[in-house]
This record gives sequence, C-alpha cells and structure tokens, in this order.
Amino acid sequence: MAFDTKLLDIIACPACKGKLHYVKAKQVLVCRFDRLVYAIKDDIPVMLENEATEITSEELDSLSDK
Repeated sequence: MAFDTKLLDIIACPACKGKLHYVKAKQVLVCRFDRLVYAIKDDIPVMLENEATEITSEELDSLSDK
C-alpha cells in the first residue's frame, strides 16, 4: 500500500494550516511556507508539529517529486 495522495486535499500543515506538498522520492510531506518536513511512516503521515523536521531554503529548493 502506498501513501494516498487524495489525503492532500483534506490535510494541512498543523503549524500554519497551509497546503502540503508530497515528495514521493523521499516519502515526506513538505510545508513550503514554514519549511517543515513531515515524515510518512507505514503510509501514514506523522502530522505532529513537534516531530516535523525544519529545513533550510536551500534544502527546500532541492526537494522535488521527480
């Protein structure tokens, strides 16, 4: 089973309530506004702000879902 991208229509960043972007190659959800990365474990997104990873602008630019 893979992450259901339909969830992107209903879930939002817990910090800013903004749109999340799925990066398939890394299996993470990214909030570009807050520069936070949320892990996906066992096909379930971990949507806890205190468990998110902060990334730099450069790291954000390097993420893509190629």
